[in-house]
Amino acid sequence: MTTAHKTDVIIIGAGPVGLFAVFELGLLDMKAHLIDILDRPGGQCAELYPEKPIYDIPALPVVSGHELTERLMEQIKPFNPVFHFSQMAEQVEKTEHGLRVTTDAGTVIEAKALVIAAGGGSFMPKKPPIKGIEVYEGKSVFYAVRKRDAFKGRHLVIAGGGDSALDWTLNLQPVAKSITLLHRRDDFRAAPHSVQQMRDLVSAGKLKLVISNLTGVAGNDNGQLSHVTVTNADKTTSDIPCDMLLAFYGLTMKLGPLGAICEKLGVEMKDGLIPVDTEKFETMVPGIFAIGDINWYPGKLKLILSGFHEAALMAQRTFRYVYPERKWRFEYTTSSSNLQEKLGVK
Repeated sequence: MTTAHKTDVIIIGAGPVGLFAVFELGLLDMKAHLIDILDRPGGQCAELYPEKPIYDIPALPVVSGHELTERLMEQIKPFNPVFHFSQMAEQVEKTEHGLRVTTDAGTVIEAKALVIAAGGGSFMPKKPPIKGIEVYEGKSVFYAVRKRDAFKGRHLVIAGGGDSALDWTLNLQPVAKSITLLHRRDDFRAAPHSVQQMRDLVSAGKLKLVISNLTGVAGNDNGQLSHVTVTNADKTTSDIPCDMLLAFYGLTMKLGPLGAICEKLGVEMKDGLIPVDTEKFETMVPGIFAIGDINWYPGKLKLILSGFHEAALMAQRTFRYVYPERKWRFEYTTSSSNLQEKLGVK
C-alpha cells in the first residue's frame, strides 16, 4: 500500500515563481512539496534559456536563468522544501482534510492547499521522429531519468547534445555497463565543463561518442531494445547495440493533464489559463491557487516579477487553510526577529 507524503502545501511547478512561493510560504511556517516534470529546478527559465540575460529582476541589473535559479534555491534552503522531479501531477482529489495529488510515478502527496505554478503548462519531451518507437517507451526507451539504478549494468545510448544529455551521460557512466553518447554534430549546447568531462572520458576509453543521426530502433515485441540505427553524414547507416535508450531532444510546452484535472475539480479555464481572484490568487475552488504564467486576470503581465508578487499574496491566504486556528499576523522580515531566525540571519 502506498504511503502518502503529508505536507502543508503542494506546488505544481518548480520554476522561479514556484520556488519563490516556497519562500513566502516558509515565512509563515508552511512546508511545501514541489512536483516538476523536469529533472531539476528552474522551469522554462533554466531549461530553455539558462544563459540568456534577464534584466527585470529587482536589485539584479542582469542575471542568467541559471544564476536566478541558484539564488532562489539558496534563498529557500532554510525551509527544506521537498522536490519530486521528473514527475507530472496526474490526479488531484479532494479529501476530508484538503487535497491529495498523485503523480505519474505513483508518488502520493496530501496537503491543505494546492498551488499551480506550472508556467504555460507542463514541459513535455520532444520524441524522436521514429516510426514504432512508442512500442519501447517506458520499457527500454525513456525521456527522463526516474531512478538512476534502473540503468545499472546496462548498455545505454544517450541521444542529445544539451545539458540533460551531458549531465546524465556523466552521472550514469559509473553505473552503466557501457554508454554511447549520440549527437548529430560535434558541437554541444551544454555547459563547457560538462563537455570537457565527456571528452576526457572518451579519450580514456570509458565512453563512446558517435556523431550521427538517430533514425531507427529495433528489438522484440515486448518492448526490449536490441539496437538503434544511425544515419551518418555520408548517408550510410549502422547499428549500435544497446538495451536502453535515453533521448533528450528538448521540450515543448503543453497543458498536459492539468486541463483535465482542473475540469474535474471544477476549476474554470479561460483559453488554457486559470482565472484567479487578484486579492489572493485563488481559483474559484477554495484551497486551489494559481500563480505565474498559468493564471489569468485583467491586466495580467507574464513577468517573473509579477509572479513573485502573486506568490506573496497567495501565501497570506493559504495560511488560513493550513492554520485555521491561528491568528494571522503580518510581519516584516526587516524588523521581525522571528522571521530573521527562520532565515538564519542575525
